[in-house]
Amino acid sequence: MNDKSLRPFGVKDQIGYVFGDMAGSFVNLFVDAYFLTFCTYVLGISPGWMAGLFLAARLWDAINDPIMGSFPDRWRLGKSGDKFKPWIKLFMIPLALSGILCFANVPFEGIALHAWVAFAYVFYGMSYTGTSMPFGAMASVVSTDPIDRSKLSRARSIGGTVVGIGALSVVPILCFDKDSNIIPERFGLIAVIFGILCVISYLLLCNLTIERVRQPKQKGEKFNYGNVLKAAVKNRPLIGVMVATIGSMLYITGSGQLKSYIYKEFYQDTSLMTLASIGTLPVMIICFILVPKIVQKFGKRNVILVMSTYNLLLSTYILLFPIQSALLSTILNLLATIGQTAFTILIWALVTDCLDYSEWKMNFRADGSMYSLYTFSRKIGSTIASTGAASALAAIGYVSGVGAVQSAATINNIYYLVNAVPVITCILELIGIGLIFNLNQKKTAEMYAALAERRNSQN
Repeated sequence: MNDKSLRPFGVKDQIGYVFGDMAGSFVNLFVDAYFLTFCTYVLGISPGWMAGLFLAARLWDAINDPIMGSFPDRWRLGKSGDKFKPWIKLFMIPLALSGILCFANVPFEGIALHAWVAFAYVFYGMSYTGTSMPFGAMASVVSTDPIDRSKLSRARSIGGTVVGIGALSVVPILCFDKDSNIIPERFGLIAVIFGILCVISYLLLCNLTIERVRQPKQKGEKFNYGNVLKAAVKNRPLIGVMVATIGSMLYITGSGQLKSYIYKEFYQDTSLMTLASIGTLPVMIICFILVPKIVQKFGKRNVILVMSTYNLLLSTYILLFPIQSALLSTILNLLATIGQTAFTILIWALVTDCLDYSEWKMNFRADGSMYSLYTFSRKIGSTIASTGAASALAAIGYVSGVGAVQSAATINNIYYLVNAVPVITCILELIGIGLIFNLNQKKTAEMYAALAERRNSQN
């Protein structure tokens, strides 16, 4: 039920949610984009070993994510009555520290070096789960209104974009010299700065955004994770969103990790990496203005389907007809990302629809646990991307180490490897949202009308 003594949903909540996504993105996007680059170029670790690490770490996540995701449903921390904020505060400092450890140029060698890298990455993964899971599930308790939740979804998409454009765009400038050689110590410095900004942003989230929906437990009620799994299996929209999100994470993680390789090796011009990041700003602005208006007329699902199809067609052209100009390639890829930007803006609203679908059809809510299953799909996509990227680099003959020279065949294959990722992404998004997800505009309106009537009768 809604706590009517609290101020109504408004701009403060949306600003807070922007900061909440910025917070995790400072560490997550930096690690996703440059951890593989740092380990192969600076630490000299083979991409094959990194592929094994990514796979092992995500297998651990398979056990760890659902467990940690159930914490807010099992236990309430503090006396505030908030369900998710206390967990964010608990894990935000470990997350900031984990990012710093991932980019530490430690003086270890052999087994000690590999053990350090494994520890830092697993620590990062657990800390990120500890903050991202409660932050994402928190949207369901900020407001029950579907329009408010769409605004939160849009706000969340802005946060990651701000970090991607404003923060990550400076990394190539600071971490590569004019000859595209890596400057190792700069990675550690940026990790410290991003860690501080991460903590500050989470504190702003907690201060600006209010949890209005209280879900008190009944006396004697015990949490049963088996009920969560049963509800999830019957939740067709959630399964569709999970499949689409796996595709989305292939793009976010895979393209992010491999971007430096195609610019450094194929185009031999890392300076355009900054343009590639900054260029997403006008794309974001256009989508921010137009997507909500288009959604009102055609619905979230239809907009995603059209934009993913557009992205697929343009990305397929780039893959099949190699672009030799770095500038032209950057421009075409920016145009293609319009589709992914629309997906990112809308996907979080679809997730909250899935949580409400569980209440509508099964009269069951366990937002933290259910959301952890969704975040697990994000981890699966990220795992496939990370493991696949590192394994593919090894398969095409990439040689690790600062100053290593790649063969002509390897450089050519890097182009195809990088540009195959968005094609696979769009196919999975179309399968997930087009074939599995079954909440169209009419059915979504029906669901929220029924839930509103049910909740009013319970007050």
